[in-house]
Amino acid sequence: MGPPGAGKGTQARFIADHFGIPAISTGDIFRANVSEGTPLGVEAKRYMDAGEYVPDEITNRMVRNRIDEPDAAHGFLLDGYPRTVAQVEELDGMINFTGHQLDAVLCLVVDKDEVVKRLLQRAQTEGRADDTEDVIRRRQEVYLEQTSPLIEVYKERGLLVEVDGLGDVDEVTKRIFDALDVVPES
Repeated sequence: MGPPGAGKGTQARFIADHFGIPAISTGDIFRANVSEGTPLGVEAKRYMDAGEYVPDEITNRMVRNRIDEPDAAHGFLLDGYPRTVAQVEELDGMINFTGHQLDAVLCLVVDKDEVVKRLLQRAQTEGRADDTEDVIRRRQEVYLEQTSPLIEVYKERGLLVEVDGLGDVDEVTKRIFDALDVVPES
């Protein structure tokens, strides 16, 4: 977890590689659907372009299908899901059905202005049309309104692991593995 631009996707790849599990990114799946022009992509694009979250119904269906795939049988890492309290409840049902369990909920903590700067740089280097300053700031507001309450839910469950997400990628990765109390692969 963490606001857009906190480095979740970058760190998710390192963590997933370490544990030999798939990193399931809702953002990547949405962008793939948008570029392919699927009905889901067309619908998701409207929300993404406005900096809003894609509705739970669409997101839940997509995640449910993905965690039921064979490569996720021994575990998975979710990047960008859940984002709302309703999605937490939906995820609880999904993992109860599949027999999985949550081991930890990692939250990258970053400065808001630093995140805006990062995302504007990413927009230039990756050509991400959804990363305009207005959209970035709106996504920050949406995160605070809808996602930050999840931090309390997972803190109450004893699953929350907060890590400083600022600094060099390798430094953040080391902090994550230290906080998860695992030895990263060399």
